[in-house]
This record gives sequence, C-alpha cells and structure tokens, in this order.
Amino acid sequence: MSMTLLKINELHAGYGPITALFGVSLSVDEGQTLALIGANGAGKTTLLRAISGLIKPNVGLIDYEGRSIGGRDPHEIAAHGISMVPEGRRLFPSLTVEENILMGACSRRKGPWTLDKVYDLFPMLKDRRSLLSTMLSGGQQQMVAVGRALMSNPRLLLCDELSLGLAPIIVQDIYKTLQSVSATGVSLIVVEQDINQAINSSDNFLCLRKGEMVLKGTKEKADRAEIAHAYFGD
Repeated sequence: MSMTLLKINELHAGYGPITALFGVSLSVDEGQTLALIGANGAGKTTLLRAISGLIKPNVGLIDYEGRSIGGRDPHEIAAHGISMVPEGRRLFPSLTVEENILMGACSRRKGPWTLDKVYDLFPMLKDRRSLLSTMLSGGQQQMVAVGRALMSNPRLLLCDELSLGLAPIIVQDIYKTLQSVSATGVSLIVVEQDINQAINSSDNFLCLRKGEMVLKGTKEKADRAEIAHAYFGD
C-alpha cells in the first residue's frame, strides 16, 4: 500500500499583500502523478512555488514525509528530496549542457540518479554535452531542465508547464520520459495547460480556478464537460 508523501491542508499563499491561493488542500502518494490544471492565473505555479519554498505560506500546512516544510528555505526542501523543473526551463546560458545538468547535484543528495543515468534517459544530450545550452532546441533544453532536476535525486518532482512552446510530438516524448521516471518510484506534480495531456499522464488531477480547488478526479473517471465547467466557471 502506498504511503502519503505530500499533504497540504488549507494552504493560503501569495505575493506580498496579494493572495493567490485560498485554502487549497491535496495529497500525493509515493509513486503517484498528480496533474494540476486550470487557466492562466489560477494559482498553479504559486502552489508549486509554495511547495518548493520559493514563497512562504500565509496560512496552512505543507507536510512532506510526515514533517512540516512550509516556510523552510528552498535549499532545505531540495535536500529533503523535492525538485522543480521551472516554467521556461531557466537554464544557465553561459554553461554547457553537462554543466547545467550537474548543477542539479549541488544538494549532494544520494540516490540512483547520476549523470550517466540522465544520459541513458536522454541519449541525445550526451552527444551535445559540450555545447552551450543556448545552442539546443526548445525540446532539448527541456530535457536538460528535467535532467538537472533529477540529479538532485528527488522523491517528488514538480514540473511547471513542460509543453510550453514545444511541438506536440516533442511534448509526447517528454511525457513518455516522465512515465519512465515515475516507474522508478518518483512522485510527480505536473502543471499543464493541455488538459488532455495532463490528465492522460496522471493518476489524479486537480483543477484550480482563481486560487481555489474547484474539481478533483482520476483519469479513469474524467468528465470533459465537468472539467470544462470547472476550468472556465459560469
């Protein structure tokens, strides 16, 4: 039986005086993939930033592995096994592909993911390891961003808008790779604008609207009309 890895209860968070999340609650089990869907401004990225420590919760609990991590610094949270693939990839333009990937190992967290394992996952990156990251295609840069996150040996991988600006066939390849990552026991929270891609690649999904959770379900019982209503409201 899977154990609960992450549990969030009545989370309120935002930026300065602006609150972007209003009482969000969720849980993620070991090895589970959770999709977060919703329109722009729904609070999806804010939620990932709160989990990873980039913003501090105003109210509410974030428990990971049975301990409270809400309000801890990002490097502490990363050391406990939470890693994030940020929207827009955020690679270092002055570093090579390999140097960018190795940046993910700064936490020195032990685990199965090594440089060779990342190259096994993304063979084309090995051939391009000495190139600057700016010389890669968008899809290849996304692979570097995922590889960098895996180098921290996470138990929970947060993925923010992986498909942004990429051709559909590249998106499919990246999500197939994520399935391979999930098969190793890593839990995932995936933020995605493409509703079909998000739900098909997940075990469960949550829909946020204006900072509130308005729908949750599983891919087996996903009702498209119900999702559309939750997504856009009245």
